[in-house]
Amino acid sequence: MEFECIIYQKEADIAIIRLNRPKVLNAMNRQLWIDFQAALEDAGRDAAVKVVIITGEGRAFSTGADLKESKQRTTEAYRDYLVELQEASRKIIRFGKPTIAAINGFALGSGYELALACDIRIADEDAQIGSPEARVTSSVTGGAFRLVQQLVGPGKARELLFTAENINGKEAERIGLVNKAVPAGLVMVEARAMAAKVAQNSSFSIQMIKKGLNMAQGEVSLEALMDFEIEACLACVSTRERQESLETFEKRKK
Repeated sequence: MEFECIIYQKEADIAIIRLNRPKVLNAMNRQLWIDFQAALEDAGRDAAVKVVIITGEGRAFSTGADLKESKQRTTEAYRDYLVELQEASRKIIRFGKPTIAAINGFALGSGYELALACDIRIADEDAQIGSPEARVTSSVTGGAFRLVQQLVGPGKARELLFTAENINGKEAERIGLVNKAVPAGLVMVEARAMAAKVAQNSSFSIQMIKKGLNMAQGEVSLEALMDFEIEACLACVSTRERQESLETFEKRKK
């Protein structure tokens, strides 16, 4: 499948989506968001794909919205761009398979917010991560108001958003914004290793676990969440994969 603004690859049971506007450090336009959603939908339909890695081509993950294009947009065109952006973020958050952001170089603005929507984040130690919106008289998108606070707490979230300062990958790991920071050049190695660990587990279980985690983060009441937990457990134990998992577990114990 060919796209204008991304590169989409499959490596065994891992799909890789690369943001592909390297000449502008993968700055985001509306077409990139349209392409991204199409690739994500393809990965969702493909039963062979168990994990999706999202990264950037070249020197950056993404520097966020293409400001050159932003200056030329009418209010209505800007609304259309934001609608595509928000829909893409919803799809990542609610995507039935695990997503891993492999953050290389800059991850700023809506690029950073794309990474926030992923389940796991791996970053270069010297990556530059941040929300510059307050410096350019804009506001955050992609559910970042909730996502940043869930990761680092309300106080730190306010500091990051109010100061609009970048932090490097090491600091992002220290405060919990990313799961792991690795030396420059190794981010895809670590992302693939993480994806392989996840992919060896039950896809159905992980789908249920991810759905439950999303529900627990405020989408439903505690009562509805606990009801879902019962149904998820029952759904898991009724699959053939469950029996195969138990048989494998028993063999390992011997």
